[in-house]
Amino acid sequence: MAEQITERPLVSVDLQETEENRGLINAIEADNPDLVINHFPGVIKLQAPGRLLISRESVEAQLGRTWETHEFQMAIITLSGNVSEWDEDRIVISWGPRVDDEEDED
Repeated sequence: MAEQITERPLVSVDLQETEENRGLINAIEADNPDLVINHFPGVIKLQAPGRLLISRESVEAQLGRTWETHEFQMAIITLSGNVSEWDEDRIVISWGPRVDDEEDED
């Protein structure tokens, strides 16, 4: 019998490390408790098991201004995983189809 793998594969996004992206990075860190951050020259690699959430509301709170999710494209260098959701409120990167939050079930 084959051994079942229970560990969720990592998804990741590499962002340009700039002053303009600091609020975005802080928001992603706040919304993803299992996030691992690695710093490289000019690049920040953000990794999380299974899924990574970028919330417009959280980014706006960090930046102190309106932020539209399409602005995320200006910060991305590369990503590993699928963009399973991208709308005006949030971006979800995962390895599967759309991933709903538990709070969405209410």
